[in-house]
Amino acid sequence: MKQPTGQKRAWVWVPALYFTEGLPYVIVISVSVIMYKRLGISNADIGLYTGLLYLPWVIKPLWSPIVDLIATKRKWFLSMQLIMSLCFLGLGLVMPANQFFVLSLALFWIISFSSATNDIASDGFYMIGLTEGQQSFFLGVRSTFYRLATITGQGLIVIIAGFLEQRLTSNAQAWSYTMIFVALLMLALTITNYFAVPKTEQSQPTPKKGSFGFIQIFVSFFKKKQIWLAVSFILLYRLGEAQLVKMASPFLLDEFSSGGLALTTSQVGTIYGGIGVFALVLGGILGGIAISKHGLGRWMIPMILALNLPNLFYVLLAYFQPESVIYSGIVIFIEQFGYGFGFAAYLMYLIYIAEGITKTSHYAIATGLMALGMMLPGMISGYAQEFLGYTNFFIWVLISAVPALLIAKKLDYPREYGKQKKTLEQ
Repeated sequence: MKQPTGQKRAWVWVPALYFTEGLPYVIVISVSVIMYKRLGISNADIGLYTGLLYLPWVIKPLWSPIVDLIATKRKWFLSMQLIMSLCFLGLGLVMPANQFFVLSLALFWIISFSSATNDIASDGFYMIGLTEGQQSFFLGVRSTFYRLATITGQGLIVIIAGFLEQRLTSNAQAWSYTMIFVALLMLALTITNYFAVPKTEQSQPTPKKGSFGFIQIFVSFFKKKQIWLAVSFILLYRLGEAQLVKMASPFLLDEFSSGGLALTTSQVGTIYGGIGVFALVLGGILGGIAISKHGLGRWMIPMILALNLPNLFYVLLAYFQPESVIYSGIVIFIEQFGYGFGFAAYLMYLIYIAEGITKTSHYAIATGLMALGMMLPGMISGYAQEFLGYTNFFIWVLISAVPALLIAKKLDYPREYGKQKKTLEQ
């Protein structure tokens, strides 16, 4: 069988493609929260409207067959990347407008749907553009560059915005220039992908699934053993984290009089984009190693605890409100490490629940449910914070770990699932 693309060339297009996949996601989900906070939007509105931006990732399995059946994956992701570049430029232009909140949300919605579609096409190209062995080999590369995109978004982009806030007359102008910079970066990445990604696809893929087959995929997923218990677990695993991720940055940025820590935008960018991402990656790597050595059963409960117990330190931060940024950095390091470590069990369970002859489609459904589990709690997080105050809100976030712990004890799955088996080759 002829190899679609050479391994040497994949060293160019895999990093570029997955950096481009990660950047718009982190801008929409994380950086938008900081931007709106600095532009005076209330926590309730931030939680509700940025939480809703998860929706395209929730429902992307619904239009994934269209990406398979119409045009090529390459045409799809290049088109989506160009659309996102134009929308980020639009964001930069509407920031000074009186109706910037409504206009910017509309553009973020277009970016969200484009980004989710870009994910489908990019992941699809990865699976057809590389052999099975190459896919395994480059798994770490794609993950690394996706994380680098996270560092760029949560770190560099936020630091640039913070620098401009200090130099310019208004935060709106600072974020306007920042989004224009993001647009230029996205355009550069789109051009890079145009030249780097090989043109190896068939322009008319052979349709193997009709609409009936597509419906059957969903039906077969919901016929799995313990499926409703599994769905509940998927939705509730990150109940606390889904609320924390929306209110952590507003907490760090709010003034002391409002219960926050009064950090600058640049400080938040440095913490999250530096030690935060390092801790997240480190935790994820160690979590994967732990499961590969002992199996999912050994680590499920400890990893749920690792994901949630660090939230206790946010309670302490909110109660004592230390002035030194060092304490915030330490807490974020611990929380992000625990999140990376604990998320490994979650991903492994999603892989388990997707097992079967249509595992790719079932995994897409599972990740859609995962996004729903982030969207719904995130939408109400701002209202909860404003009602409870930061200290009581973080206590509630800590308590939110209980449902997942209770359900985890009732789940039926092979305890050694995910454990690396020794072979003659090893």
